[in-house]
Formats: sequence, C-alpha cells, structure tokens
Amino acid sequence: MLALVKTEAGPGLQLQTVPEPGIGINDVLIKVRKTGICGTDLHIESWEGFAVESITPPLIVGHEFVGEIVEVGANVSDFHPGDLVSGEGHVTCGRCRHCMAGQRHLCAHTVGLGVGRDGAFAEYVALPMTNIWHHWPGIDEDVAAIFDPLGNAVHTALAFPVLGEDVLVSGAGPIGLMATAVARHAGARLVVVSEPIPFRRELATRLGATIAIDPRERDLKDVQAELGMVEGFDVALEMSGNAKALRTAIANMAHGGRIALLGLPTAEIPLDLNELIFNQLTLRGIYGREMYETWYKMTVLVRSGLDVRPVITHRFPFREYEAAFAAARSAESGKVIMDWTAAA
Repeated sequence: MLALVKTEAGPGLQLQTVPEPGIGINDVLIKVRKTGICGTDLHIESWEGFAVESITPPLIVGHEFVGEIVEVGANVSDFHPGDLVSGEGHVTCGRCRHCMAGQRHLCAHTVGLGVGRDGAFAEYVALPMTNIWHHWPGIDEDVAAIFDPLGNAVHTALAFPVLGEDVLVSGAGPIGLMATAVARHAGARLVVVSEPIPFRRELATRLGATIAIDPRERDLKDVQAELGMVEGFDVALEMSGNAKALRTAIANMAHGGRIALLGLPTAEIPLDLNELIFNQLTLRGIYGREMYETWYKMTVLVRSGLDVRPVITHRFPFREYEAAFAAARSAESGKVIMDWTAAA
C-alpha cells in the first residue's frame, strides 16, 4: 500500500509503498477514505518541537481519518466490513486503574496513532476494536474525517457548563474555531474570540462568534463594556498555548470563572497564584477526548445541527501532500483534508 512515512530523523515525509498492516484477533483493518492534517503532523513533518524527542522513524504518520472496515479479527463481533468508521487516536493499556474505571482518557500508558505506532496517512490502517467509532447515518464524510480534533473542541468547550454563559476563546486555530461553534450551539450567551490572524477571525464569525478581535488592537475590558458585560467572562477556552493570552484570560474572568486549557505552551508560563486564589478561579487541563462520551456528544451535536464544515478550507488528493501540508501551515487555512480514495 501507499503511505506517508517519516523515514528518518529530519524534515520531510516520503510517499512510499509499504506492507499492509496485519491485524490480530481483537483488531480491525480499515481502508482509509479521507484524512485531516493536525498540528502534530506539521511538527513531525518539519521535525521540530516534541517530534524530535518522541518520534522513532520509520513511522507512518497521521491520526485523523474516516474509512471503511474491510476486515475484522476473530474476536470482533460488533464491527463488520463496510462500516464507515473513525478511530480514537489514543491507544490505551486497558489494565491500569483509570482504564479499568472507564476513564481511558486518563491512561498514563497511552500510545498515539501516528506518533507511537503506524498511523492513518495510508491506504489502510489497523486499530484495536476498542478504538473504533462507528459513524451514525447522516454524518458528513468530510466532518467524519476530523472527528478527532472536533472531539478536542467538544471536550474543551463542554468541560464546564456554557448555557447562558459569556465565553472567551483564545486562539482560533481549527480546534478553537470548532470550539467556538460548539459553545454557541450549546447555548452560550456571548462568545468572544481573540485571534491575531484576520482570516481566522472571519472564520470565527462564520462559526458563531459574537465578536472576533485582534488582541494586539483591542483590550478585552473595552470589549466587555461594548457587549454590556458587568464582571468578566464566566468560561474561557485557552486554545493557543500563548502565555500572554492565558494571563489576559485570567485577568478578564468573573469571580468563580472557569478556564479550560487545551493549547500547549512551548515554554513554562509563570502565573500569579494570588489572582487565581482571590478570584476563586478554576483551571482544568484538557487532553484528547473522553472515550467515548465525547464521541457520543459530538455525534449528537452534529446530528442536532452543529455545522463545523466551514472550518474545512482546503481539500487535496493525497499525492499532493506537499501542497496540503503547505496549506495547513498557512495563516489562511482551517482544516486541510487529504483524499485517499484514488490511490490507484
């Protein structure tokens, strides 16, 4: 089969012919139809950040996908050839305290698809049956391809109740954009997006933001006054990993406000704990998706009218992967999808 492979420790990926993955008795084999490019994939391709320490080439990359089951292991009874599925990209141990308690997203022994094991940027991908999500009828295939990052957005946006609340979203990358749409769909009163890139501010408005501001030009106190807010934001979704964005969010929270942290900083961020204590703020780290409550929630949200399709801005045949990765790095892009249905 054809696959995008990180062949050596250095920049770049190679489209190569590699053996099809085998499956065990508890696994399924999936013919990949479409894949989404994640920031993780960009780091691996450029060989920077976490990739240098975490990736062992050769490795097939990619973890956002939708495809069709073509084979199942002998122990698999709930999935069948022809099923349209995506996969949870965190393969957990199944035996630790958290896994045994049904909190697999807290497993300390997680192995990432396309990071610690061969991934989905290929004609076929194999996963344990416990990592498979069977898509409900009516789910758009392009949206199904990005259920993994949509799950990050849903997990973050619904970490705290947002119904009737005033929500701040810091960072309008693809996940921040989808979190904006989720917060609006879930009944937030006001959704303010802070993002320096004009293209993404425009997308945020299309996806439900009340207002999208350039943090270099607008002060959040002024925005609060303009919108008639009286104390501060009830909930903040920090999606950027930017130190100034986090400190600004903290400074603009209502007493008792709650902050969900998904963005990964590239350096340590010192905080004034007095500000957190006296304002009784809650900070909660978010990683990945709850298995499989988040998958259920995002399915129901999409079926009930949540529309994240505007976040998909570019589509490429997989053979044009270099152009696809360039688009994903661009300031004028949302999610980028590669189509694997014309592999011959």
